[in-house]
Amino acid sequence: MPELVEHGQLFIGGELTDPLGKDVIEVVSPHTGEVFGRVPHAAPADVDRAVAVARRAFDEGPWPRMTLDERIAVVTRIKDAVAVRHEEIARIISQENGSPYSWSVLAQALGAMMVWDSAINVARDFTYEETRDGALGKLLVRREPVGVVAAVVPWNVPQFVAAAKLAPALLAGCTVVLKPSPESPLDAYLLGEIAKEAGLPEGVLSILPADREVSEYLVGHPGIDKISFTGSVGAGRRVMEVAARNLTRVTLELGGKSAAVVLPDADVESTVAGVVPAAWMNNGQACVAQTRILLPRSRYDEFAEAFTAAASALVVGDPLDPATQVGPLVARRQQQRNLDYIRIGQEEGAKILTGGGVPKGYEQGWYVEPTLFGDVTNTMRIAREEIFGPVICLLPYGDETEALKIANDSDYGLSGSVWTADVAHGIDVARQVRTGTYNVNTFSLDMLGPFGGYKNSGVGREFGPEGFSAYLEHKMIHLPAGWEG
Repeated sequence: MPELVEHGQLFIGGELTDPLGKDVIEVVSPHTGEVFGRVPHAAPADVDRAVAVARRAFDEGPWPRMTLDERIAVVTRIKDAVAVRHEEIARIISQENGSPYSWSVLAQALGAMMVWDSAINVARDFTYEETRDGALGKLLVRREPVGVVAAVVPWNVPQFVAAAKLAPALLAGCTVVLKPSPESPLDAYLLGEIAKEAGLPEGVLSILPADREVSEYLVGHPGIDKISFTGSVGAGRRVMEVAARNLTRVTLELGGKSAAVVLPDADVESTVAGVVPAAWMNNGQACVAQTRILLPRSRYDEFAEAFTAAASALVVGDPLDPATQVGPLVARRQQQRNLDYIRIGQEEGAKILTGGGVPKGYEQGWYVEPTLFGDVTNTMRIAREEIFGPVICLLPYGDETEALKIANDSDYGLSGSVWTADVAHGIDVARQVRTGTYNVNTFSLDMLGPFGGYKNSGVGREFGPEGFSAYLEHKMIHLPAGWEG
């Protein structure tokens, strides 16, 4: 059992401050089911206090008025500290959400460092002011910080997503109230400590662990200018509803049910080696996971056998064991959700090729075996609804037209991939699938390009200049005739 981690104060405006409420969040180990952390649960009064200091820091403080180079210097120190402390960050996140430690090091911690670094590069190259020829004369077009940002992050990749919101917001000159999930608040305290040591001015950042009710209070607060939310579709709809009361700007990064399209000419070995980690990454707790694998009927048995063997070989175990490839799910409710979908899939007529229950010897935590369903049709619930766990579907198709129809027949449109011996043809397939991010014979997420979803997968983009723009307002200044400054 890990050592008990306790924090008695909230990080508000850069200082550890006594909470105004009395509620406490208990952080439960998904490996043992036992409490290993406690932090204060932010109350609405704490939100009022955090928004007030953020508002003052934006309206009167130095941060938005610093030069870009001065802000980059501070954010670079944050990035460097994340890199130095990446093992500590990875370890606490694995303890919080069950992410395998080897994956936590690469994606949860070093991945977050890459997000900070990419945002610095985008900010440095961004055009903040330009002169244009207008229809009636010269125009000066400016991009200015949007104001106070509410950043709401999930439990599955907490530091990665926090960096995706904080880095561009801070570099743009905004101030931020960060709301981590109650399942993963401990790593946020590390981030607060890092930000303070990096020299972030007073009031610029607050961190408020809280549940959905307090989150709703935050996103509905009239002092918030911009909301950046990552989470479920249902929660995203609610955020948009609440934000509409104040016409607050929103970026929503929501769920996915992404399809990996395996074409008939694909190589079995390299395809399975590429798709399996993209499907079962982070125990399947990833919005971009390739959870629908589309196989040509002409080679279905061959590919199904290879995928079954690879899934069966995945190592399940303690998330802190470097050998573990699939750890526990974040909470009992997520374990039960996955087990319910496994039952539903069987009732719908799908065939379990491997997995299907709780692994032997791991009944104490929130474990579910890596599970692969075969003979799935796209009308089944297991093919249409986001399960968010290690439950993956194989769907047979006839020709490429049918494969594209299945890939696009989804309420989601976040990610996807195509696997083929002909890269040029793969690019053509990529152009026809309606998702915000796509991969040809690979699976990655590049932080210098726009990331986001079509349809129910979200609104707006993160990363790259497109994501950076979400934290800026555009201003047009008309210039007098004849001015040539």
